[in-house]
Amino acid sequence: MHTGDLHESSLAQLSRRLRARELSCVELTQTLLDRIRSLDAGINSFITLCPEQALEQARAADRLIERQEGGVLTGIPLAHKDIFCTRGIRTSCASRMLDNFIAPYESTVTARLREAGAINLGKLNMDEFAMGSSNETSFYGPVRNPWDRRRIPGGSSGGSAAAVAARLVPGATGSDTGGSIRQPAALCGVTGLKPTYGRVSRWGMIAFASSMDQAGILARSAEDVALLLGAMAGFDERDATCANRAVPDYLAQLERPLAGLRIGLPKEYFQSAMDAGIAEEVQKALDEYSKLGALVQDISLPHTRYVGTVYSLLASAEASSNLARFDGAHFGYRCKDPQGLEDMYKRSRCEGFGRQVKSRILLGTYALSARNYTSVCLQAQKVRRLILNDFLKVFAEVDLIMTPTIPVPARFLDRSAGPMSPCGDDPFTPAVNLAGLPALSLPVGQVTRLPAGLQLIAPHFHEERLLNAAHQFQKVTDWHRESPPVQQGNGRSAL
Repeated sequence: MHTGDLHESSLAQLSRRLRARELSCVELTQTLLDRIRSLDAGINSFITLCPEQALEQARAADRLIERQEGGVLTGIPLAHKDIFCTRGIRTSCASRMLDNFIAPYESTVTARLREAGAINLGKLNMDEFAMGSSNETSFYGPVRNPWDRRRIPGGSSGGSAAAVAARLVPGATGSDTGGSIRQPAALCGVTGLKPTYGRVSRWGMIAFASSMDQAGILARSAEDVALLLGAMAGFDERDATCANRAVPDYLAQLERPLAGLRIGLPKEYFQSAMDAGIAEEVQKALDEYSKLGALVQDISLPHTRYVGTVYSLLASAEASSNLARFDGAHFGYRCKDPQGLEDMYKRSRCEGFGRQVKSRILLGTYALSARNYTSVCLQAQKVRRLILNDFLKVFAEVDLIMTPTIPVPARFLDRSAGPMSPCGDDPFTPAVNLAGLPALSLPVGQVTRLPAGLQLIAPHFHEERLLNAAHQFQKVTDWHRESPPVQQGNGRSAL
């Protein structure tokens, strides 16, 4: 394999080649850094690039491999969503509020991947404070979909999805509060996993909605995701919400046959205004699962109609509380020449936050007010439990739930758009976060050369079931191997 073809290799393939010493970690890292410098100006997936640090880590990885030490991730270049604190590297959350923040400590996710031997190429663009589903709210400008640079990549982990899709990195971290891994994975044609709430530590991940935020992964295939999840998952005493459960061998369970797997299709997810092309590709994928031996049946999740309202209220309420710390007094952006303490608070927050973030803080503050808490937040929490109960009841009858990830292909960028509905671009994904379930999106087709995704949902702590089902599908299809065309300018053209 020539160095010019390295970017087309999966993470698993690169791992095998590095350990066989068919190429060096420095060679691989330099190749990807050159590709990022060449192509990312038109995609805008990176906020911060770390070439010196990456090459230093690559040289250390080469020394380990020469001594026949290290593991499967030793020497693998990755990049991290800019929501994860990284010691000595800017962690901005794509906001003016944290534009100059250099984290003094390392998140558990990035630390575990570093300890496993992975190399950090840099920090990836996102919707500001992870609020958005299009990656248009970043202080550093929108990320563009590599399949068509006039379109959104999805959000909030849009930089991660675009970087993997454009073959700038073989894998990336992301976070998912209401679909922020799965939705951009679907729109960019990659595989994205949102683990069970508590499966992966949130320590060092800047909070949006603490009861729903979950660190996860975007990569080309289920096999690649399994490699990364094995390193990231596990108990962390610094995170009070992290589950103290053993981490299974995800790779060992990829090859299980799907004969007899019970798949549920919730009627509520197939009745909305779905694009005809998306519906066709999803049906083809379901037919393929039937050929693999899965048993498909209709199910119902009756409280689905309340998901959007409940998610909007609770996520905004938690955001209002979590973002109260950004006041211009301790760290982050501070307005110039404040005329007193109150003026500093007001202007620092007004100037430091974008419109989307401010609109959600306002909604959340309204919901949390003494007058509205009982009638708004408390009632929303009760309905949240009903949504969870729907899933628990269904999982007594089926092993997996399958739905479209998003009902339409990637839309065009709209710079004039105001604040968007908190789940307007991803109506099929927030229920999973409200219920704390694991879910995965995998590419299953294309509509006018734009990717379509299928969402798989499993019971709590059954990520291996998702990865197995996705891997078996990817063994008999090639959608996860499709690369976007090389593009020039802002439109579509053969690269």
